[in-house]
Amino acid sequence: MLLLTIAGVSVIMDLYSMKVKNNWILCSLLAGAGYCFWKSGFAGLIRFVPGALVPLAILGWMFYFRMLGPGDIKVFCALGGIMGPAKILWCIWFSFLCGAGISLALLICYTDIRKRMSYLAAYLAECIRTGRPKPYYQMGNTLENIHFTVPIFMSVMLYTGGLY
Repeated sequence: MLLLTIAGVSVIMDLYSMKVKNNWILCSLLAGAGYCFWKSGFAGLIRFVPGALVPLAILGWMFYFRMLGPGDIKVFCALGGIMGPAKILWCIWFSFLCGAGISLALLICYTDIRKRMSYLAAYLAECIRTGRPKPYYQMGNTLENIHFTVPIFMSVMLYTGGLY
């Protein structure tokens, strides 16, 4: 229930205000650390730390290129502390699969595929030409800017349902 609560409240915050608030992340991290300590004592806390750091190490480059928001990575860190390093890798994997499914559905239903491929090519050319990354997404609440907390929540539901 703790994992579903962390992911679910994060989705609501993200959909409502376009960001996951840091005070929610801090409460989630503290609740996760408290749960791990309650369940396994200091060994639980020792397992909590690498689980919380794995998402940062793996997804940090995506924030650098503005492909993933900092709130999404922090939600993964809070979840990873509870799930542990191995399970959070599966959570990340299934989140990206769910996100790809959502993106593909939006691409097919609402946008011109050639236009999106042209946008991607122009983005890559600009990054290569200037040597500096810029945000990949288009500013504002456009349809192609999915809230990645939704696929994270979907992945957590798969985890709590016993898929991985």
